Amino acid sequence: MFPRLRPFLVLAVALLVAAPAMAQQEQQDLVDKSRISLNALRNDPDHPNLNTVLNRAKAVLIIPSLLKAGFILGGEGGSGVLLVRNANGEWSAPAFYTLASGSIGLQVGVQNAEVLFTVMTDKGLNQVIKNQFKMGADASVALGPIGGGIEAATTLNMGADIYAFSRTKGAFAGGSFEGSLIKAREEWNKLYYGQALSVDDIVMNGKAHNAGADPLRQALAGR
Repeated sequence: MFPRLRPFLVLAVALLVAAPAMAQQEQQDLVDKSRISLNALRNDPDHPNLNTVLNRAKAVLIIPSLLKAGFILGGEGGSGVLLVRNANGEWSAPAFYTLASGSIGLQVGVQNAEVLFTVMTDKGLNQVIKNQFKMGADASVALGPIGGGIEAATTLNMGADIYAFSRTKGAFAGGSFEGSLIKAREEWNKLYYGQALSVDDIVMNGKAHNAGADPLRQALAGR
């Protein structure tokens, strides 16, 4: 039956099978880079208290590449993943997010940063799980302590909803995470899990799983 068409049919079937995997590759790359950034931040001598903070965190948002650039008018942006710890201490599947902000003021330069946000309170977690929220307005954010000792421990007791730990490359004068807008990437969540799921379904209700995220979840658990 139409033998000349057979190779084309085989090729069409192969493309249909490969399409989902190709669609997930960008998301999987971000998940893999998030794991690498997590490990790099954990081993950064500037953040010896990070593991202590992680042990108390309700959730983490990892952005492996946050690009900041500007001259007078500044802006920053990057994509990341949110994972939430459940009552048994296990980490959820990741939900995809994006962070963006703009500012006006004395600032110049270009900087690329690996950033880890630790969500410490129920208020912070509830705000992050929303479709979008603004840091500093909907939940308080503070820079994670650099170094060890009493000063760092005191910083952790100040009661911020979210702490930000970062490793930077390049120089940038000015700017902070205050006012940054964090928004869920619903289309990326759909591509990665093969179905439309809310952030709640992914990180709170356990309705999503992709084996590609297991190494990241294990890294967060210290395994």
